[in-house]
Amino acid sequence: MERISTGLPKLDSKLEGGYPKGKGILISGNTGSGKTILGLHLLYQACKSGKNCMFIATEETTEDILLQAESLGLDLRPFYDDGNLVIQRVYEERVYEAISNVEWGTESSKMSTNIIQLKDIIVGKNDIVVIDNIGVFTPTILLDEFRSQFDALNHMLSKRNYTTIFIIDETSNKRTEYIAAYSVYGVIKVSKKENPYTNKHERTLEVVKMRNTQIPEEPMKFKIQPNKGIDFISG
Repeated sequence: MERISTGLPKLDSKLEGGYPKGKGILISGNTGSGKTILGLHLLYQACKSGKNCMFIATEETTEDILLQAESLGLDLRPFYDDGNLVIQRVYEERVYEAISNVEWGTESSKMSTNIIQLKDIIVGKNDIVVIDNIGVFTPTILLDEFRSQFDALNHMLSKRNYTTIFIIDETSNKRTEYIAAYSVYGVIKVSKKENPYTNKHERTLEVVKMRNTQIPEEPMKFKIQPNKGIDFISG
């Protein structure tokens, strides 16, 4: 099976070369755990390799994303400027809709629960797609509707042979009873917890599921370093 580099050599070595090409991978985790940064590492490596990439931004502006990547030593701006990386600004559309609802007293449109709409946004010749964060579509959606829409979107993107990263926050993952994990090819969970003995926060990455891959049994500890991004701790 062909693999796509995660942008992190140590993680690649644990995944027999990287993410399975053309498959959907779910990355979940709590606030500040490094979910988005995992996606940025993938985009940076893929863009450097000449691949066409798309980032669906549901929670941040384009400039925020580019600045965050740059601070981690993953300068995506040149690829964005030359069109190698396309950033779709779903976040801004959601903000404008919310403002309109408040000012005019209108009801929310189906945009807030319409996950399947993303298939119309993700157009063109793409090798890599990162959607951050699908959790924004979950607060008011029914569980069976979320499952059917997510299944359909994942299937359609796989049929297009896109390697897709679906990012979901832990609150939304719990709200939807973790059912997205059943649809995708692989699941990676990152977490940020306080060590009660040191009173310091520690981050870990666990490969929960990766079909056709011998996955590591133990979680991998890591730090997030300026100008370096994710830095795995040996041992």
